[in-house]
Amino acid sequence: MSKLDGIVKPKTKRSKRFLESRAPKLIEDVKSTMIMKGGNTSQTVTTALKDIYSLKKPNAVLYKKKNITRPFEDSTSLEFFSKKTDCSLFLFGSHNKKRPNNFIFGRLFDFHVLDMFELGIEKFISLSEFKISKFPEGTKPMLIFAGDDFDTDNVYKRLKSLLIDFFRGPTVSAVRLAGLEHVLHFTALEGKIYLRSYRCLLKKSGCRTPRIELEEIGPSFDFVLRRTHLASDDLYKLAHRQPKALKPKKKKNISHNTFGTTFGRVHMQKQDLSKLQTRKMKGLRKRKGEVVDEGAEGQEPKVAKVES
Repeated sequence: MSKLDGIVKPKTKRSKRFLESRAPKLIEDVKSTMIMKGGNTSQTVTTALKDIYSLKKPNAVLYKKKNITRPFEDSTSLEFFSKKTDCSLFLFGSHNKKRPNNFIFGRLFDFHVLDMFELGIEKFISLSEFKISKFPEGTKPMLIFAGDDFDTDNVYKRLKSLLIDFFRGPTVSAVRLAGLEHVLHFTALEGKIYLRSYRCLLKKSGCRTPRIELEEIGPSFDFVLRRTHLASDDLYKLAHRQPKALKPKKKKNISHNTFGTTFGRVHMQKQDLSKLQTRKMKGLRKRKGEVVDEGAEGQEPKVAKVES
């Protein structure tokens, strides 16, 4: 590929296909995640990163080598790896004396850091400690958020938005009942965030709708919120802007009521009701004894002469 005046021009068909895959699209591909560890890590952080990677596969990239960087101080290395692997989400794990067992969840817009949240791991139970069957790889999870902080606090609102982006998986048009196997439950309580992972079990209920039971399969996290880096309101609004081609076109003369009923308004030309053809009935016929002159207006009607 050659670069001329800031525009990369492909020389081969392979490089042309690569550039087309990275070009902006109306409907973007599934967001990928890069998972990496810092210069100093603990066994807890390393195992936790692998468990998160198992939840995110196949839309994730796991870096096994250490990366000596501090995202809150300098994010250039993250932006470089993001552009290299075409990832818009990242998870960075580190460990030190001041911030032990540290996770940094973040996302990028136009290959620049949009927002980051630093969460400390206070308690962790890995996938391997749950000796039960797991769900298939690539299963789309159901996300449940509990706690008033997710609806009232601005920081927790942004964190909820980030977690939805991080764990939502691919966008699908329809889901079958048997495919609802995985549940991720987030609880915000007293300054802590609890993450639990469950598997849905469909039991017999005696009717058409099955009875649902939840079985914990791991991993299990108890997080505490530490540092945050939030984008400005203008940049956050720009990142959520949709192209005009994707916005639904408003249909004229169509309205909906509170119950979802659709009403349509039809415009017609003014009708001349005097020329309207009505049904012919015997009761509407003219009688022989009455003669009415329709052309003369304001004159008395003529009466037939009767011989005496």
